[in-house]
Amino acid sequence: MKLIHLSDLHIGKRVNGFSMIEDQKYILNQILEIIEKQQPDGVILAGDIYDKTIPSAEAVEVFDDFLAALAQRELAVFMISGNHDSAERLSFASRILKSSRIYISPVYDGSAPKITMTDPWGKVNFFLLPFVKPAQVKRFFPEDEIETYTEAAAAAIKQMEPDQTERNILVTHQFVTGASRCESEELSAGGADNVDARVFDAFDYVALGHLHGPQSAGRETLRYCGTPLKYSFSEARHKKSVTILELEEKGRVTIRTEALIPLRDMKKIRGTYMEVTGKEFYRDLNTQDYYHITLTDEEDIPDAIGRLRSIYPNIMRLEYDNKRTRGSGRILLEQQAETSSPEELFADFYRKQNSQDMTKEQQALVTELIQSIWEEEE
Repeated sequence: MKLIHLSDLHIGKRVNGFSMIEDQKYILNQILEIIEKQQPDGVILAGDIYDKTIPSAEAVEVFDDFLAALAQRELAVFMISGNHDSAERLSFASRILKSSRIYISPVYDGSAPKITMTDPWGKVNFFLLPFVKPAQVKRFFPEDEIETYTEAAAAAIKQMEPDQTERNILVTHQFVTGASRCESEELSAGGADNVDARVFDAFDYVALGHLHGPQSAGRETLRYCGTPLKYSFSEARHKKSVTILELEEKGRVTIRTEALIPLRDMKKIRGTYMEVTGKEFYRDLNTQDYYHITLTDEEDIPDAIGRLRSIYPNIMRLEYDNKRTRGSGRILLEQQAETSSPEELFADFYRKQNSQDMTKEQQALVTELIQSIWEEEE
């Protein structure tokens, strides 16, 4: 059985004020071309279909076109909601769509849908578990101790009772401990949303969504396929792709990727104003790409971003790296923000302000406050 694993489309997303809709249409059409070439038996969409819980009409239209194109190819589609999606909105008309072999996880109700397909080696069971928080799972298992994301995932999986003599695939949207994050993803304070990889041992393949960099987490068959597009400059070096998996007999899974080429890439360049505007510098660049430009001039260039747009029309971000900015520590702080959690950033700020570290009680209070703020924003 051959499957295509996708996630984190984030349809409708804006990056630094730029709408990504045109780029998303382009890459979804490219994915359809790959599907046409590969002829898979099914497509997995592991959450964060939209970027907002209430997506724009344009975003809904883009995804509707993509889903209709999948339905026309008469393959199975397995879809769950992520932390950016509204589970209620995404699962609208899911019972009707089943007749077209489009299976969508409903709002979590204490169970996870199980869909079974067959191939020459027997049954393959697909379990659909949308993004859930401990409180959502605890509601259905009041007698269990469920305080962490690991305990929540373990309780939800225990209820599934996957048959170990058959091949089982889990589609879910969580952060697995040890995986690598980037700045375009929503983080929880102190890594409170981590799920231990051992929770997923019962499955032959776990199709993960949530993290934007393609990677395995603990074992090869516990995998994030990553976003099909770059959504921040922390992803500038990512190689975006679709994940293709082929299941044969129990215990044999082959995984490979096929590269995706965006309409406009995301790139970082640096140099003096005269350097980056020189034809020798940009001659071999695609100037239509999205750019983060760092100028190293000691003096600010009047209307620099406006003047740079005559060459780089899609410049998203401009900053200076010189004695003034290094003295203020701004560049260093921006780099630190890309790699540190909110809790770590606050601890560092406290240390610099008070010349001492926070106590354990203060750390616990900060973690609780940040987590509370995060939940309110979600």
